[in-house]
Amino acid sequence: MTGCHLAKEEIEKTREISVKMADTSVFNKGTANFATMYFDKDQKLMFTSARTGGVILNEKQQSEYLCDLYWVSLNSDDSTWSAPTNFGRPLNSAQNDGAGAFNNNNVIFYTRWSEEKKTEQNIYLARMMNMKFFEAYKLDTSVNYPGYKSIQPYVSMDGRTLYFSSNRPGGLGGMDIWKIAIDSVGNTIGHCENLGSLINSDQDEVTPFFHEVSSTLFFSSNGHGSMGGLDIFKAHYDRETEAFSVPLNLGMPINSARDDAYMMWDSRLSKGFFSSDREPCNGGSCYDIYEVVNEPIRIYLSGYSYNKDTEEILPNVKLTFKDVRGVFPSYNIVTDSNGYYEKELTYGVELFIKGQKINYFADATSVNTNSITQTTSITRDFYLKPIPQEEIEIEGIEYDFNSDKLRPASQAVLDKLFDFLELNNNIIVEINSHTDARGKDAYNLDLSQRRAKSCVDYLVSKGIDPSRLIPKGYGETQPNQLYGPDKKPVLDAEGKPVMLVEAYINTFKVKAEREVLHQKNRRTSFKVINQ
Repeated sequence: MTGCHLAKEEIEKTREISVKMADTSVFNKGTANFATMYFDKDQKLMFTSARTGGVILNEKQQSEYLCDLYWVSLNSDDSTWSAPTNFGRPLNSAQNDGAGAFNNNNVIFYTRWSEEKKTEQNIYLARMMNMKFFEAYKLDTSVNYPGYKSIQPYVSMDGRTLYFSSNRPGGLGGMDIWKIAIDSVGNTIGHCENLGSLINSDQDEVTPFFHEVSSTLFFSSNGHGSMGGLDIFKAHYDRETEAFSVPLNLGMPINSARDDAYMMWDSRLSKGFFSSDREPCNGGSCYDIYEVVNEPIRIYLSGYSYNKDTEEILPNVKLTFKDVRGVFPSYNIVTDSNGYYEKELTYGVELFIKGQKINYFADATSVNTNSITQTTSITRDFYLKPIPQEEIEIEGIEYDFNSDKLRPASQAVLDKLFDFLELNNNIIVEINSHTDARGKDAYNLDLSQRRAKSCVDYLVSKGIDPSRLIPKGYGETQPNQLYGPDKKPVLDAEGKPVMLVEAYINTFKVKAEREVLHQKNRRTSFKVINQ
């Protein structure tokens, strides 16, 4: 009943996905064709086929009923596929071999059916050199648990993880998807791990394919609510939390009322292949290979710009879009009179977006569309803080006693100021340094000037344009205001701000209290003087 409801919903949807049976002269010959997988990047494909001309031991065997691994290459002239080539012995045996995966380092993993026990299937490894193979061998019990099936291997792009399907003990029921670490030459490391209850059900989950660019697992299942038999699902993998999202049925026209499996895509999720037994064949149902052209993935970015202090709409904010990888040049758009903007983005980009407006500090965000596998709307708002007329204290700047030499802690603080100035690359600032009232006026003025220049010199050494920085020492001429725990100015009886002049500080009898107030005057700050 669930499958029927799902099918009814899918029939009513309009999609731009195109599905067609792959070239019958190349892929779909014989009695069964399935399990396409890229081999040597996207210029070659391997697939499994039972057809005449396969590997057999004697005339009594019929190769059209025995699966072998084949490969084809893409013709650059007309984008057609070459005639298929059987990998031959010793990769293929005189029994069923298929569902292979390449580790990008001369190793192929594949499934081989047992000759003695027809229901037993195991994963084998074969190494090659110049397309010539050494004798294949069965992986150990970390993958092939005795008496159970382990089939349909897939190797991650970096060659470090082997995914496979198995009904081995410890699963959730039926066939489950598992993974295990492997080294560069295909040897397994440690124990295999079940992908968990979000991916695996009490029914069958098979044919894993992990799309690296979008960080998405594609697999087939009859246990997550299908339209009939196996349906193809996808689940996004969050690398930070190391968790999968809830699987999503790919729907029609990819899925049908029959078995649909072995989904694989190119790097941009634009074209792919899968296998299905939706079409009748002699003797019942057999897998055929289908090509799929995905519907355009449209990514819409929109949002508003606000005054950070008042949270009111801030119109006419300039947004600068910068490609982090530097593939295409930066471009600008401006929010409208209602502070709104919208922009359609392309798939596979990583953007740094900065919002700027005169008399406001900038705000920034980032957007990465690499992991997006369906049409998506993204919201990013910008909150710009008004630039104050008064100076802004840079907390944490420290110097050696009676010196203009910056301490390491001060450099760490200035590194943050550097980032701020990089973001706000349209402002010119005065770097101010102040001393307390103790000592001679002329000495304090000179010391503060040298300290301000030390800050400027450090920021220039990091890469800030020196024309944007003006060092200014004020000595003891500008005592600080007194602020309360709430960081608001403390007012006297007449409602005026309390200034930390020497006479006020001396009213405190305890030396430690006076020293705290003197320290508040020994400060470094900055003030925006032009834009």
